[in-house]
Order: sequence, then structure tokens, then C-alpha cells
Amino acid sequence: MMARTKRSRRSYGAGEWGRNRVRVFPDPKTGILQIEWRENGRRLTRSLKHRDWTRAKRQADEFAAGFAGPELNGRKDAVPEPLTLERLFDIYGEEVTPTKGERARRSDVVAMRMFLQFFGRERDPATLSQRDWDRFIRARRAGRIGPSRRPVANRTIEWDLTFLISVLNWAARSRDERGCLLLDRNPLKGLRKPREKNPTRVVLDEEEYQALLRVSRRINWRFRVALVLAHETGHRIGAIRQLRWPDIDLEAGVVRWRAGHEKTGYEHTTPLTAEALAVLEEARRMSQGTGDAPLLPARKDPSVCVSRSLARDWWVRAEAVAGMEPKRGRGWHSLRRKFATDLMDLPLKVLCELGGWKNAQTVLRCYQKADERQLRKALESRRRVRT
Repeated sequence: MMARTKRSRRSYGAGEWGRNRVRVFPDPKTGILQIEWRENGRRLTRSLKHRDWTRAKRQADEFAAGFAGPELNGRKDAVPEPLTLERLFDIYGEEVTPTKGERARRSDVVAMRMFLQFFGRERDPATLSQRDWDRFIRARRAGRIGPSRRPVANRTIEWDLTFLISVLNWAARSRDERGCLLLDRNPLKGLRKPREKNPTRVVLDEEEYQALLRVSRRINWRFRVALVLAHETGHRIGAIRQLRWPDIDLEAGVVRWRAGHEKTGYEHTTPLTAEALAVLEEARRMSQGTGDAPLLPARKDPSVCVSRSLARDWWVRAEAVAGMEPKRGRGWHSLRRKFATDLMDLPLKVLCELGGWKNAQTVLRCYQKADERQLRKALESRRRVRT
């Protein structure tokens, strides 16, 4: 009788229950694949001593069919499978993706699925070239590839290709169980990614912030707390909405930003302003938060944080109630740019620590924007020096 198989993300089973059932799975600590079977009522496990998922599945099939015993690694035909794009993504997805934040993990899965569909599962990653690079850019820009099947801007394509480059760079530094590099080199290294010539980076001005603040209570008390914290701390809304009460020390006046909630994976602690402390006291009264409860609890389930989509909806509603004309690029992140611009006179090292930036060049390139007042102030100071 043919071996009956079952596939899942974390394990692969072959054979029949109660007869010749065999299962392979990765060790949760090392990622080394294990094989498990029953013998005389006892459950036995052996290490396969490799991470080659395709090879492990073949070994499970052979073991279940009786073609091989538990000493599978002594076989002469135990030759590593050629590295395909699918196998490379499987290894990366098992070893690297789980170390990222929730949103980054989802993005990795979507990107890997897209590249496999476009380049092919059996494609040798070492053969990727400039032609493949250019072909992907044209298809992605035209909307012929991607989850939405819609045309996208250069910024989105840049993110996609940055992920692919990261995977190939990782493979060029990582070795298999024989001590050989997964890839001798990154075949796409040095190729230029498309960039937005005039990216939209809106900085929320003080008048707009005050308008939103005036209507914030009418939207939701959680929106008011998030709005003030975003303005006073300069952090991303993703990190703010995932704060929990153990992260807040009202007596010391500090907040801890967890690495898992930061895009940069940088855990740090920053002081809180009087405005931020006041709104946090208000949040404690409204939510009666205790223990590990979220600072901004969801309405239906107070044990979980508010969703990203709800935070976005709050912003849109607040703009409408405040009578503000919609503007592309004005959203939660415009508060982060306002924070960086308001504190432009600070040393960059201090500003990076306050806002959670790891790279000062990112602040200069993407977040700070000199306004007319600052330009005139600089010219006036130059005039005083000259006179």
C-alpha cells in the first residue's frame, strides 16, 4: 500500500497510524531535523543531522515504506539536494523570520510567496541576474505580480528587493552542515534599486496637531492617548498601540519600548513629558489597567491591543471632524517627523535615543525638514555674526 503523507509547516508525516507512521520535524532550538517513529510501543527519535527539508521528507517516505532503517545518514545516496529558491526561503523562514516582529514575519511570507511565483520554485538562486532584476521591476510596477495585482510605486518595489537582497546576503554568510556556504556570493549585489524621486514625507504642523487634539475626545479616549504619546515620544503608532502597563513606570516617569514592537528591533527606555504622564493617568482611569493589560485595549477583548486598522480609522475620522482637508502622506508617521523637526536643535545622538532611531542618517534623510522660520533664523544669526 502506498505511504500516506501529511504536510504542515512544522512537520511532515508519512505512513499509516498504528502501522508504519513516521514524522520529521525541526528541533525548536537548533533547527536540526529529527525523525520520529514507534517501535514495540515506544516512541523513538533520531537526529537527521541536517536542515535539508526536501531530503528529510524523502528519508521519511523511504523509512515508512521499509526501504531504509533509522540509520539514515550512513546511506551512500545521502547527497544534499541542490539549493533551490524554495529551499533557501524554507531555511530562511525557519531560522531568520521567526526572530522578527509580527508585521515583519507576515511581510516575509508574502514576499517569499511572490518571488517563488515569479522566479519559480526550482530556480537556482545563484543564477539570478540583472535581467531577472529588471524583469521583476517592470512586472511589479505594472501590477502583473504581487498580492494586490495592482501597479505599485518605486518605494514598494524597493522594499521587495531589499528583502530579496537580505536573504541572498544571509545565504552568502551561512554554511550548511558540511561547512559549505549556501551561496558563494550574492548574485544581485550592487544592483540599483528604484527609488522615489520626490517621496511624500509630510510633517504635521503645530496647528494641525492642535486641531486633532481638540477633537480627540470625541473620537475615542484611546485615540487621545495615542495621539499625545505619538507627539510627545516621537515613536511609531505600531509601538505605541502595543504598549502594556508593565512598560510604563509613572513614578519614575519613563516608558520601555520593547524590541519586538520596534521596527528596528531596538529595545530602549525614554523619559516621559508632563503631557504624556497626564494622558497616561487618564488612560489608567479609563481602562482600569492592571497586570499585563494593554495600555490601549481593544473594545471587544480588553486583553489584546487595539488593531492597526482601527488606529488608522481613528486618524481619518479625526481629520474629518476637525475639518481638515485630506492630504496624502499625512498620518501617524507625520507626527514622528514633527518630533524630529521640532527637536532639530538637539544633538543627533540625543534625538536618536529619544525617538528610537538607530541610524542618524535616516533622521536627516527622511524625518527632519527645515521650515521657513528656521531658515530665516539661520540667516539672521549669520547676519549678526558678520556685523
